[in-house]
Amino acid sequence: MQKANTMREVLVLYYSHHGSVRDLARHIARGIEQVDGVVARLRTVPRVSTVCEATAATIPDEGAPYVEARDLEECIGLALGSPTRFGNMAAPLKYFLDSTSGAWLKGTLTGKPGAVFTSTSSMHGGQESTLISMMLPLLHHGMLIVGIPYSEAALTTTRGGGTPYGASHVSGSDGSTAASEDEKRLAVALGRRLAETALKLLP
Repeated sequence: MQKANTMREVLVLYYSHHGSVRDLARHIARGIEQVDGVVARLRTVPRVSTVCEATAATIPDEGAPYVEARDLEECIGLALGSPTRFGNMAAPLKYFLDSTSGAWLKGTLTGKPGAVFTSTSSMHGGQESTLISMMLPLLHHGMLIVGIPYSEAALTTTRGGGTPYGASHVSGSDGSTAASEDEKRLAVALGRRLAETALKLLP
């Protein structure tokens, strides 16, 4: 095992409202850390307020820290996660991505691999369109998209989430349904594949 100061990091950046996307992020992080020499860096984004004067605390009360520009600079790959909002990513994640023009101008993410993941309350709640909506800004940043190949057996046996576009989860109407074994396996597989690809792409 490499020493901690030589470990490469893959950024797992997500927004989670009820916790399902956060839990999926942790499974992706497990997969990342199955690859020697790579660790996961979990980060989140604050909620977007409808009150113009409202501001979020600098540090969240619990969970992952808020993402900073240096997280994008220091990572060798990025997994991006959001719940579905009418077939699209949630506003807080979109708000953050809209602020990354500086990273785009510098080419911070160019040539790095990216992957996406989501959670919906129902089976046909727009998982795949949400995953694609998250791919679009990553493509504009010059990232190389990593999905889940059908060589992962769970992709053909899952009765819940899990798509070739990325990891996903069906959380139920109240967000209380835990990830199935297939959903967990596919999230871990995506994290592992992202980390392996990131190492292969290093200059």
